[in-house]
Amino acid sequence: MQELQGKAAIVTGASKGIGAATAEELARQGVAVVLAARSSGAIEEVAAKITAAGGKAKAIACNVASYDDVAAAVALCKTSFGSVDILVNNAGVIEPIARLAESDPAGWDEAIDINVKGVYHGLRAVLPLMEAQGSGVIVNVSSGAATSALEGWSHYCSSKAAVLMLTRCVHKEYADKGIRVVGMSPGTVATGMQVAIKSSGINPVSQLDPSAHISPEWPAKAIAWLCTKEASEYDGDDFSLKTEEGRRKVGLVA
Repeated sequence: MQELQGKAAIVTGASKGIGAATAEELARQGVAVVLAARSSGAIEEVAAKITAAGGKAKAIACNVASYDDVAAAVALCKTSFGSVDILVNNAGVIEPIARLAESDPAGWDEAIDINVKGVYHGLRAVLPLMEAQGSGVIVNVSSGAATSALEGWSHYCSSKAAVLMLTRCVHKEYADKGIRVVGMSPGTVATGMQVAIKSSGINPVSQLDPSAHISPEWPAKAIAWLCTKEASEYDGDDFSLKTEEGRRKVGLVA
């Protein structure tokens, strides 16, 4: 993907799982990366790994629920690497898993702050820069939960549905300004989130065998591919990595 060589990206939730794998994959494609996450120690380790391998990376503590934190990450990317070409809105939480009548209002609110407002904050912070550049790619990590109601996941399903609509709104407002936006729905991925889902015992996803979950490296490769013009047919909507067609396009199957 030489098309990505020399670009600069921000990846939220980059301390582990899909976020860390995406930062590493983009760096392998020649992208300078700003890693943003609440846990500064973990992202510094990932950034150091990227740098040791010859890539360019910066780490910044960032709670996406705070617009000021997100704006600071965008400013770091711009000052360090000269542009903001890619934003990967990956930060998200699944807890607290509970049926609505048993849900914790504070926890439900926090999930919306991270999963929905965090995406909005990223969009709001990068869109003016991308519009001035006349180009940019935004990948919002989505989920099948955006269109499927799952027991115990009212917060997660609602938040991912909101993110899908944000993807569509950005496409409607900014596609003619050279800005691409696409959602990436990976299916179930072998991350810490699956531990929380498994322990909840609620809904069929918690009953899945661990072997059913894909590696974080798969969605990372999909995100990198979605940042190329080859993937432009999916702009303004969600791309699914659960289908054989989707995996073939990314290069994960022959």
